[in-house]
Amino acid sequence: MTRVHRPMTAAALAAVLLMGAGAPAVAGPDHDHGHRHGEQRGKGTREAVRFMTYNASLNRGTEGQLREDLATADDAQAQAVAEVIQRTDPEILLINEFDHDPEGRSAELFHDNYLAVSQNGQNPVDYPYVYSAPVNTGVPSGLDLNQDGTVGGPDDAWGFGAFPGQYGMVVYSKHPIDTPNIRTFQGFRWADMPDNLLPADYYTDEQAGQLRLSSKSHWDVPVRIGKKTVHVLASHPTPPSFDGDENRNGRRNHDEIRFWADYVSDRAASSYIYDDEGRRGGLEPGSRFVVMGDQNSDPHDGDSWPGAIQQLLEHPRVQDPLPTSAGGPEAAARQGGVNLSHLSDPAYDTADFNDDPAPGNLRADYVLPSKNLRVLEAGVWWPAPGEPGSELTGEYPFPTSDHRPVYIDIAVAGHR
Repeated sequence: MTRVHRPMTAAALAAVLLMGAGAPAVAGPDHDHGHRHGEQRGKGTREAVRFMTYNASLNRGTEGQLREDLATADDAQAQAVAEVIQRTDPEILLINEFDHDPEGRSAELFHDNYLAVSQNGQNPVDYPYVYSAPVNTGVPSGLDLNQDGTVGGPDDAWGFGAFPGQYGMVVYSKHPIDTPNIRTFQGFRWADMPDNLLPADYYTDEQAGQLRLSSKSHWDVPVRIGKKTVHVLASHPTPPSFDGDENRNGRRNHDEIRFWADYVSDRAASSYIYDDEGRRGGLEPGSRFVVMGDQNSDPHDGDSWPGAIQQLLEHPRVQDPLPTSAGGPEAAARQGGVNLSHLSDPAYDTADFNDDPAPGNLRADYVLPSKNLRVLEAGVWWPAPGEPGSELTGEYPFPTSDHRPVYIDIAVAGHR
């Protein structure tokens, strides 16, 4: 396999892997369908493009372990995750919690040994284009960010993690990725966001001045679908928990979500933003985009900072598609019950946290298109017990993940 290298700056490698028959792996710049009930979507039956996000929990406790697990075709969790993806058959897929390695080898192995191989009789899926890049999780900051008197360990990394790349992300696509125009924001400093929620009374001046906003990263990955470009805005903000009274994670989660809200706003709102190559500003007006990822924020339930995810749900350029399937008691029954005190419609729930009395099922994962895209279908892939695929979700300990895939089908004229 030929490797073509572009000039890199001083930090880590961002890899864009163009995988497929004879396609090269390209090292990029630094800083780098199924319905709700689980049936498989018919292929070639509609002029639609499926975008899907899936926190697949393909993370491991030690560096290199995921790559080792995926080097063979018999890892049970990876097989189950791949079967979910084969059943839902998205054309553009973001996987959260997928450990990143600098060579992008894990992403390649998961494609070749699992996605491209039939799982339990399902049709294989092929993604000729894959994007993987460094994230902040596990990258040492050299600072005592948790204020325990010592420097080092997962809590003192730029994003919580035991090693660089843990809980990373990867984008798979059946459509070409516009590699030269990818933007990453791994190094953007939290303090550089105007009117931020940074708890300055918790961090020292040195810490507050250096702390990065993204707990993983923020990526703008343009995908060419026919003659159109749709920007995949991928991220995975920190959970708004596991902290103290200062609520540093809740504040950070809010501002990580706000980043995309500002990025897709007018030039005045996005002028403070800079990417890892130094280019300033947000998305060009009129651009098509889909915000994707585990945002770790429910609009009504859980521990989010007030209004965190509403920054996107109520944004004038963003639409929140209604799930195609029924909500209310039917959705609750599918999920084995939800917390009776919850305010959100369980049709929107994407995370099964019922192994613990709190917080219960929550809406954490989102696929939110711009209003200039026409949505044909939307939903959460959460089969009821006894339905096809339900064995892939199950109960704790889960065969796949405690999150469920979320998808939308959009019409993109002229993509075929």
